[in-house]
Amino acid sequence: MEEEHIPKYFSLKRDIIRKIEMEEFTGDMPILSEREMMELYQVSRITVRKAIDELVKEGYLYKVQGKGTYVKSDENSQDLFAITSCTEDVQRLGLTPTKKMIIAEYIQADSKRAKKLHITVDDRVFCMGRVLYAQGEPLNYTITYLPEKLFSGIDRHDFINESLYNVIPKEYGIRITKARRTIEAVLARDDIADYLEIEEGMPIILFGCTTYGIVNGAEIPIEYFKCYYRTDKFKFSINQVTEKKTASVQEN
Repeated sequence: MEEEHIPKYFSLKRDIIRKIEMEEFTGDMPILSEREMMELYQVSRITVRKAIDELVKEGYLYKVQGKGTYVKSDENSQDLFAITSCTEDVQRLGLTPTKKMIIAEYIQADSKRAKKLHITVDDRVFCMGRVLYAQGEPLNYTITYLPEKLFSGIDRHDFINESLYNVIPKEYGIRITKARRTIEAVLARDDIADYLEIEEGMPIILFGCTTYGIVNGAEIPIEYFKCYYRTDKFKFSINQVTEKKTASVQEN
């Protein structure tokens, strides 16, 4: 009797999840088309779409425009601890990256950016906002802040075709040493939803990051950025290793 009260879309979701867990549907494998699911499960197109949309939001599936819906693979993941550019991450997955520049200009540092970059609110920062695409679909939107006093003239570069992490050491002689990241789940709002071509209110991942480098022999903050990732397109991983075959857990 309980089964009769379960919504049809939920039963469909549950069966697809079961097939994924039993590896009947494997990573990056296309699932059945809407019409095939309608015929197999004897449900409406609305029911199929609701089940699929929820599985996309929950991270089980992803859509490729004009091609279909696929099972999300653990292989397509980014190491959270690696200091690499987003473009390199896309290339590593065998996909073609492209970029769109949204903003590229000098602005006055506000108190938050000044604190992150160890500068004052009287200083200016170069603000650069870019959308990264993989195979023509938006993957993330990153807005980057660089202190003008460290990177004078950096606005002359074409960061649609140039790599920021190549320009920094080659032109400014700064060696990047480490990055401190924060990660949180947020809801896509306003311009961010538009840039990522998703509905407002869809869950996304927000990274905050302060990057450090060696300037005149001292390690200082050289970059602060925020990066908004579509969760239906990407996974993140943490690679953990033991040192001398031992591991410890410490309480903060």
